[in-house]
Amino acid sequence: MSEQTDVDRDAGAGRVTVLRPHRHLFTRGILAVLALTTPVFAVVYWLTIPGPGWPFVLVAHLIVIAATIVGVASFLNTTIAIGRDGVTERGFFGRKVHVAPGEAGAVILVQMYETSTLDVLPQLFVASPNGRLLIRMRGQFWSQADMERVAEELDVPVTRPEQPMTLNQLRRAWPRLLYWFERARISR
Repeated sequence: MSEQTDVDRDAGAGRVTVLRPHRHLFTRGILAVLALTTPVFAVVYWLTIPGPGWPFVLVAHLIVIAATIVGVASFLNTTIAIGRDGVTERGFFGRKVHVAPGEAGAVILVQMYETSTLDVLPQLFVASPNGRLLIRMRGQFWSQADMERVAEELDVPVTRPEQPMTLNQLRRAWPRLLYWFERARISR
């Protein structure tokens, strides 16, 4: 389950519940960066320190560290806040989307097959009345309980297909809910 925080931002406005992505993703990401970069930079430092090229390696290493810090900050700032004024998503790249009560036209909670497996993960889509995607929550990042909380906060009936769906089935049923690269059919 992801981390939840109740924040009393303004006593008059009521409580705001802040949802965060699965914490294990943060740990795995840091471990992956360390596992991939430490051996590489250790070898490159070992090969270049006797010569004049090691400052370039140091600059490259500092760039990787800076990119990692930016990634960590982006992950830590990724939230979905639920309050009386609606649902606000702050995405990984800083994009903020606010869905006020009554603004959502459809909420769709789909169990989707992962690519080339029989594993299913939930995905929640919040769409405007004209079908434009407002918020998307993927099971890789958010818990089912978090998706249910967001769905119940929006005053719209939730569409729950009975059977899990593939990406092709979802593309046929609700193409506007997918990102542009998911809408494109790649023939094999």
